[in-house]
Amino acid sequence: MDTQVKNVETLLSLRKFHVSEDCGFILPDPLTDLPLYYKPWMDIAKNVPELLSSHSLRRRIHDMPLLETHFLQTYREQRLAHLALSMMTMGYVWQEGARETIKVLPQNLAVPFWEVSQRLGLPPILIHGDSVLANWKKTDPNGPFSIENLELLLTLPGGESTRGFFLVTLLVELAAVPGLKSIPEVISGVHYNDVAMVTKALDVVSQAIGNMKQALKLMHVYVDPFVFYGILRIYLSGWKDNPLIAEGLVYEGVQEKPMEFSGGSAAQSSLLHCFDELLGVKHEGDSGAFLRRMRDYMPPCHKHFIEDISSRPSLRKFVQEQADECLTHTFEQCVARLVDFRNYHINIVTRYITIPASRAKQLRASGQGLVEELDTIKKAPTALEEKGTGGSSIMIFLKTVRDETKDSSNTQYTNGKQVLPDPSMTTIQEATSELTI
Repeated sequence: MDTQVKNVETLLSLRKFHVSEDCGFILPDPLTDLPLYYKPWMDIAKNVPELLSSHSLRRRIHDMPLLETHFLQTYREQRLAHLALSMMTMGYVWQEGARETIKVLPQNLAVPFWEVSQRLGLPPILIHGDSVLANWKKTDPNGPFSIENLELLLTLPGGESTRGFFLVTLLVELAAVPGLKSIPEVISGVHYNDVAMVTKALDVVSQAIGNMKQALKLMHVYVDPFVFYGILRIYLSGWKDNPLIAEGLVYEGVQEKPMEFSGGSAAQSSLLHCFDELLGVKHEGDSGAFLRRMRDYMPPCHKHFIEDISSRPSLRKFVQEQADECLTHTFEQCVARLVDFRNYHINIVTRYITIPASRAKQLRASGQGLVEELDTIKKAPTALEEKGTGGSSIMIFLKTVRDETKDSSNTQYTNGKQVLPDPSMTTIQEATSELTI
């Protein structure tokens, strides 16, 4: 047993890539405040929704001093600074929605945001690594890691639905941790030709992917589709492949030419990239190019972790060569659950983007509907109806990625029986279709 552990660590160490044994890609224990020098940033960042509601965020940012960034000495300080500056940036850009977009980010925000981003190896825009991975604290430090015991450090408009959106996504990340911890064991087992070790580790991966879907179910409980679509979504949008800011955004004091960066996207999570590389799922064409580009929106150490997995001997080939019934079944179970997760993500996008977009068109055409519904949904920009916040044509992209996952299966059958997700995982759509917020 000791030898196995030593071999696993020698072949692939989670610690080397700053992947936590307890939290996975989540930043453990994020700071909740910056040194006093940065109080002008935090005073604004902690009140972004209120300042947007009064249409005064841009004015407050114009009055903000230009601060030096070299006092941010620790990694956690830099991550919190990136979160704070990104929240201010998204609010500044989208304060007036699609009606009054801006072309220049002012120097007192753009320069420090650029400098902090360069130090972290991240783009100067709100990313998944900010809003989800580094944006949480426990209400009771000794309590459970549950949505009831979690708070956001900084937030955007949308109230409880925004809180729910970011924290449910955080719980999906947490659910994947046992699967991430098993990846080194899979790689080690392949290296040492240990079928039992690979099979056992893959079973943990399979269960983790199933648990990710169970966590994603909570989106229906904590997030109102019309609040997400009509209020929050624009603040997650970027300035690449976005017709609202077609030329990009000038970062004043950094360079005169506009720069383009994609908005927040689930594709910026390292989780499915890791499982894709492990299972040999290949994404080609536009979908593959988009996914590869999204890796530049991850902390560099996490991107390198994905690349390390990709460089290892093929698990899929190992499964084919071994021709072991139990191993093959477990591998296929992993692929089936990954397909199932992606199917469910399509259902989520349908409920939170496609259906509200269709409803918005109906309301604009008829001029009828509940006053509250009209007021919420009319704020959503029509230019983004078919696009994800990352800039992709969302349904085409998601279905292509799902189909490419299906194609990675060695066989659709094991021992004459079709490999399917756990039956308990297949009834969620029926259960959630009747939920109302």
